[in-house]
Amino acid sequence: MKRLLPFPFLALLLMALWLLLNQSLAPFDLLLGAILGVTLSRVMLVLDPNPPNIKRPRAIIKLFFIVAYDVIRSNFAIASIILAFDRRKPTSGFVNIPLQMRNRYGLAALATIITAAPGTYWAAYDSRSGVLTIHVLDLVDESHWLKTIKWRYEGLLMEIFE
Repeated sequence: MKRLLPFPFLALLLMALWLLLNQSLAPFDLLLGAILGVTLSRVMLVLDPNPPNIKRPRAIIKLFFIVAYDVIRSNFAIASIILAFDRRKPTSGFVNIPLQMRNRYGLAALATIITAAPGTYWAAYDSRSGVLTIHVLDLVDESHWLKTIKWRYEGLLMEIFE
């Protein structure tokens, strides 16, 4: 069974996504969804994924609330810039942040977190030096972003994945 369906949850998720996108439970759509789910989940074998090794699951909950707070705060900051409540012109820029984390799942989670907050995005990452470059729409203080990424996110992600 593992040979036919190496990632059964992914196959089921892909099938459900297909059915949602088609908004149909017709027999043909069920069959096609099942075929797509099985076929596309087998493509993951080519990628050779190693499952993440989560060390401290409780840290995920803490990280979730920190990120949720930061995203909400960032939404209000961007809204005030767009609606011109803050009369000064925003100064965008790039910030280089040296990272200690090398775990690919931790880096992927960090990329998602940074990109989820409005006004910031993951611009580049040099795997040899471990330097992350982010772009910030309203860059007031580079040290603020260094502290935010290093202590609020990277530290918890390293607890979770490394």
